[in-house]
Amino acid sequence: MGPVELLHMSVFSQSFSPCGRFLAAGNNYGEIAVFSLSAALSPDASEGSQKPILNFTAHDGPVFTLLSTDTHLLSAGNGEIRAWSWAELIKKVSPINSRNTSTQVLTSLEIPEINAMIINPKDNSLVVGGGDNNIHIMDMETGIFKSVLKGHTDYIHCLCFKEREGEILSGGEDGAVRIWDSRTNRPVHCIEVFRYEVKQIRMRMPQFGKWISCLATDSDWMLCGGGPSLSLWHLRSMSPTSVFPLPGCQREAVFHQDLIMSVGEGPYVSHCLHGGTVKAQIPCTPSSLNTLALNLKNTEHRVMTVGGSSHQIDVFTNFSYRAFSLSF
Repeated sequence: MGPVELLHMSVFSQSFSPCGRFLAAGNNYGEIAVFSLSAALSPDASEGSQKPILNFTAHDGPVFTLLSTDTHLLSAGNGEIRAWSWAELIKKVSPINSRNTSTQVLTSLEIPEINAMIINPKDNSLVVGGGDNNIHIMDMETGIFKSVLKGHTDYIHCLCFKEREGEILSGGEDGAVRIWDSRTNRPVHCIEVFRYEVKQIRMRMPQFGKWISCLATDSDWMLCGGGPSLSLWHLRSMSPTSVFPLPGCQREAVFHQDLIMSVGEGPYVSHCLHGGTVKAQIPCTPSSLNTLALNLKNTEHRVMTVGGSSHQIDVFTNFSYRAFSLSF
């Protein structure tokens, strides 16, 4: 790949391997790069340790989202989901040259921009959301799509699962967060986030629209943001409790211990407190960020990684400063 392509590269998605020793990242050119965290974090690491052990073209267009199961890496693009064997990937076997490595899971549904995938652990189903405004649920054992959840009126950007209640949460371009009962596939609640305010602080930022780009849950709490400001909600009362004073759209946010970590417009990871205070903003290499991932599978490879408008993926070993960058 030439310097012009590298200059215009954006990293859209990330996923750690089941063992936690490898990171897969997808970009706007349809490529997936696999990095060895063991090599990059080694005391003997060199510049070459920060390069992919494997790089291949997975889709004709961008890799919008990645998801790992116990055995496979799932990647989604325009209208298709592909499954790649982790066992083969970490052997540095190019899936393009191996008939057994890749299986195309989804071809029959014409869904532009498959933006989100999650696993429902209750029944081992794959939940998919994208550009046809619907949520599709696939039985992972048979590969058959068994139901469709309809309600959004525009693109679906994000999904998450509330395990205790068995609920699926979805956020879309229409500005709604919809909550679904995964047992009955029926809608439970619909929250139009942009209509709310907390202590006279309006969530809606008119210049950014009303779309919902990120969702996360932790017990009875929900994070959501995008066009509206990033906000914290109490799900039992269906009411917002905090609005975070972050500039621009936030594209991914996660709960971690007593902190909320968020990325979006701007070259930093924001560390926020539940009460609405921004505790710190940690500088990053990309000028804006699309994806944040935490690898908490084992202490040896415990890292946070972030990617965005750059061919570099920043790695944080203690979450408070950038240790080094991986590079496509």
